[in-house]
Amino acid sequence: MARKPKLDTTLAEAVNAARDALAEIAGASEVGEHLGVTAEGERLVTHRFVSQKTGYQGWTWFATLARVPRAKSKDLTVCEVGIIAGEQSLLAPAWVPWADRLAKEEIEAAKAAEAAEAAGDGAGSGNEAEVAESAKPAENPEASEPVAEAKDQDAETEAVNAENDDEASQPHKSPARRQVRRRRTAQRTAARRRAAQRNRTRKES
Repeated sequence: MARKPKLDTTLAEAVNAARDALAEIAGASEVGEHLGVTAEGERLVTHRFVSQKTGYQGWTWFATLARVPRAKSKDLTVCEVGIIAGEQSLLAPAWVPWADRLAKEEIEAAKAAEAAEAAGDGAGSGNEAEVAESAKPAENPEASEPVAEAKDQDAETEAVNAENDDEASQPHKSPARRQVRRRRTAQRTAARRRAAQRNRTRKES
């Protein structure tokens, strides 16, 4: 059977030294009366004080002191300081694992959500094309306008070239008919250009 450590007299009398050590972590008004001293080992003791810290009623301040052989009270060593809860202390409730905190309704709701998500994964594969199509950026009509105008000009150029080729391949047509066809082509070209100009003016306004 282990022998109970003997209380060191020099350390037991160093109440003020223990209180001064607690001043590093607590205010002077938060450390109350001295409750006693306990021998922790050879030349090792712990002093206890009442806690007057707000919100820590029932707790206890402690300061553990030690000394080497033949050391005086001024040569004491502060080993540890802190605050511990007492039997009447207000404590937080014991930690409960997350799975144990869930109610039966919450567990059933979580299972239903997982089942719905699994079913949605199977049905969602058919909508990939729609999602991809909806994710495409909207076309800018102003940016596409020059492209449309360029296509109109290319079409006009092809029409003129086609008429010239037609005239060259059919020399029997009269010059008057060729002149009428050229006039109609020029009128169509001018009408397209005026329409494009109106569209640009309308969008700018």
